[in-house]
Amino acid sequence: MLVLSLAPLVLFVVFIFWGKLKIVWTSLVSLLVTLLLVIFVWQMNSGTVEASLLKGVFVAADILIIILGAVFFLETLKSTKIIHSLCLYLETISKDYRIQIILLAWFFENFLEGTAGFGTPSTVVAPMLIGIGLTPILSVVVALLGNSTSVVFGAAGTPIRLGFAGLNTIGVPFYSALINTVGFIVPVFMLWAITSGQRERKTHFFEALPFAIFSGIVFVVPSVFLVFLGQEFPSIIGSIIGFLIMFLCIKFKFLIPKTTRILIKENLETEKMPVVKMVFPYILLIVLLIAGKFLLSNIGLTINFGLSHTFNLFNPGLAFIITSLVVVILWKTKSRFAIDTLKKSFKVAFEPFLTIAIISAMIQLMVNSGQNISGYNSILQIIANNFKTFLLPLIAPIIGAFGSFLTGSATVSNIMFGDILQSTSLVIGLNGAIILSLQLVGAAAGNMISLADILPAQAVVGIRGQEREIIKQVIVPCAIYFLLVGIIGMLIA
Repeated sequence: MLVLSLAPLVLFVVFIFWGKLKIVWTSLVSLLVTLLLVIFVWQMNSGTVEASLLKGVFVAADILIIILGAVFFLETLKSTKIIHSLCLYLETISKDYRIQIILLAWFFENFLEGTAGFGTPSTVVAPMLIGIGLTPILSVVVALLGNSTSVVFGAAGTPIRLGFAGLNTIGVPFYSALINTVGFIVPVFMLWAITSGQRERKTHFFEALPFAIFSGIVFVVPSVFLVFLGQEFPSIIGSIIGFLIMFLCIKFKFLIPKTTRILIKENLETEKMPVVKMVFPYILLIVLLIAGKFLLSNIGLTINFGLSHTFNLFNPGLAFIITSLVVVILWKTKSRFAIDTLKKSFKVAFEPFLTIAIISAMIQLMVNSGQNISGYNSILQIIANNFKTFLLPLIAPIIGAFGSFLTGSATVSNIMFGDILQSTSLVIGLNGAIILSLQLVGAAAGNMISLADILPAQAVVGIRGQEREIIKQVIVPCAIYFLLVGIIGMLIA
């Protein structure tokens, strides 16, 4: 049964890396194989099969709103020249492209992840990286790398608060923060990626390496101490503390490369947008994200259809849309701008929505396949039965990363595997809090290769069909990350 249980996942991975099918067709093939298995082998009730498929569509609908909002937000900022002005002001802090990119893709993304999560950081930052001089593909790669370490405590602590709901999480926040200090290497990954097209790559890389390493340290170390305030705060406050420290480093030229490197010619434009006007949309967006997270996250519309799904009133996409509409009104853009941009956003978002809906439906079938007349455990349970080994601390981060890769969410990865891993850890005599922490940190690393994050990020920078190329560039950093976490797990568990 293990071979059959793994078949849809193996097919999916094989087609992603070695097949020539588009991602939507790859997903559809895996879904069809899963359908055949749950109907003819697991003998699921037809009502549960239909409900699982519908649940997948509902999950994708939540992500559709995020994509729509992100594209609308981007187009609004482009048309009002806000992104262009932000890039000009970033040059006043430092003209070095390596420093600019780390400030955006590390500290700003960590802050966005801490306040909102759910794919928001990469969709906001990727277009800004293009303004610095990165190619669209590289901008997505770097943005995905940045949307990792802070995911452990992202979206105001959602991965622990909701992902491990009902489980004993005493000690999980502290162990997660401690293990997650390995994330200090992420800015180094970014630096290696952004210097890839340079003739003197090693020179560009090693000049800025001290800055990159210290940037990682000043975020992950404060997070260990901030976790005692609550799981909601390490990513939010840690990113602010880290940015302020690095700002002072830049000001006093501490760990700064002696040679300033730029990707595009220095902008000679002297007329700049007032700072207040330029940062207003971002401040409003952050305020709406924080307010929505704390005021609306427990309010939603629950639909029962054999299974159940709750459309939460808090969705980052709605914050994007509201912010964009406010900017449209205040900047007095053309009357049809909002309508035309929303139409364009729907066109851009359709294929990512379709792909995510198919993948989500496949996952729901696997999760619910235990509701059958064959007597077999669910597909995921059968796979999980093979976790009962002393190597569980090494395996747990890989499981978490794979869950994020498939579902696009560390929270959902925790929901899928948290109960199984904690129960297994107790059976074999390991510390359940440490195993959950390892799985969570692995899930955060897996966000780098999450299709649900890759597709929206591609959409907002205007490319499509580059999933394989993007994954190939982020898979090695992701693997290094979760393998290091696994090694730490073997040492402490």
